[in-house]
Amino acid sequence: MLLPQDFLDKMKQLLGNEFQSFVSSYQNPRLYGLRINTLKVSVETFLKISPFKLHPVPWTRDGFYYEEGERPGKHPFYHAGLYYIQEPSAMAPAEILDAQPGEKILDLCAAPGGKTIQLAAGLKGKGLLVANDNHPDRAKALLKNIELYGVTNAIVTNETPDRLAKVFPSYFDKILIDAPCSGEGMFRKEPDMIKSWDVHSVEACMVKQKSILEQAIPMLRPGGKLLYSTCTFSPEENEGMIAQFLEKHDEFRLIDISLRDGFSPGRKDWANTDFPMEKTVRLWPHQIKGEGHYMALLEKSEESLIVQEKIREREISGSQLKNRNQDVLTKQEKEWIDQFMKQTIIGSRLFDADRFVKFKDHILIQPDQLPDLKGLRVVRGGWHIGTLKKNRFEPSHGLIMGLPLHDIRKTINFSSDDSDLTRYLKGETLFVEGENGWIGIGVEGFPLGWGKRVSGQLKNEYPPGWRWVG
Repeated sequence: MLLPQDFLDKMKQLLGNEFQSFVSSYQNPRLYGLRINTLKVSVETFLKISPFKLHPVPWTRDGFYYEEGERPGKHPFYHAGLYYIQEPSAMAPAEILDAQPGEKILDLCAAPGGKTIQLAAGLKGKGLLVANDNHPDRAKALLKNIELYGVTNAIVTNETPDRLAKVFPSYFDKILIDAPCSGEGMFRKEPDMIKSWDVHSVEACMVKQKSILEQAIPMLRPGGKLLYSTCTFSPEENEGMIAQFLEKHDEFRLIDISLRDGFSPGRKDWANTDFPMEKTVRLWPHQIKGEGHYMALLEKSEESLIVQEKIREREISGSQLKNRNQDVLTKQEKEWIDQFMKQTIIGSRLFDADRFVKFKDHILIQPDQLPDLKGLRVVRGGWHIGTLKKNRFEPSHGLIMGLPLHDIRKTINFSSDDSDLTRYLKGETLFVEGENGWIGIGVEGFPLGWGKRVSGQLKNEYPPGWRWVG
């Protein structure tokens, strides 16, 4: 692998005696990883049914290496959302932030969604996850992954941090900033990053990182935690960026990140600072089985009880206003939805009509404690459960992906090697006997999508943009 000479010169100066080991690591085979989606399946259960040979990633509870030549993206379990294919070192930030059920969390630079799904697994369907990306196409890809992996307590926004800050003042318990960076840690995974390294200059990335950090501050509640991460080795974007931030914001302090297998402490000498950069961590490709990462965990100090009370009042006010942009469901529309739920979903009592919100013809269930989102570019404002059509309600793909298969009254459960399953994933029509109506399609007991049985034919409702090609 031919690395940029300016990059090599810089790394030699930084690493000294370690430089040769660092450079040599780029001659090693690339490592591949997947993270089990515990919203769908436990680690123990997946290891029993896994068709792949897996080895644990030491810094995660649910991450594993798989061997080169395996194709997990082509297995039906991928389409069931049982795992997310992810570079192993990229599993560390969300693991360190450690989402807990009931928390309100912001993933500020979220696309394509690997860290978002990991945070959602920690929330276990309780609390709120706001997943944001400021690029429209990336935000759409983010939404697709949130639906695939069965996340039901998230909203997806396509916004700049400053506009989000106006809606979410002192709101979040935790914020993840996986910042745009010069991408030096991605050279082996994405060789095109080598060609564009000069374009994505350290200086240009620093401007973005500083702005994102500043705009995230007002969204974090007192006592909240912020995890800053990059996939670059550049000290200017790592220790230097955090040192500048701490110099300006004495209401923040660094929290020590324990040194797990292969982790190295940050370097205060690389930032010319007295702040304890050894509390931050680096992952180097010559010290771990992964590409590389940097992480700093920051905590915002507690404020006075008066300020806390104002924040509480604002949250209550926001929750009362959240329905401002919603359309009103008619009695007839509620009956259509209720009829579908009773006929199709075993736990239909969970889908009380009072929980539904309507945006145009789309029906959603929004997470609790969600403030008014007026003025924001919202890609999806909650769990999309279906759409109102003429005289009926049709379920969404997101609905079945957010449910266990055993909650669906009528199902067809394929084995993973069934040829009819392949035909279903390709969008073909199947011929099946039985009663007409909506059918949940699954693989080995996990949901894949809907089908609608009509006169012995199963109309394929698998989304066209998700279908298996080849």
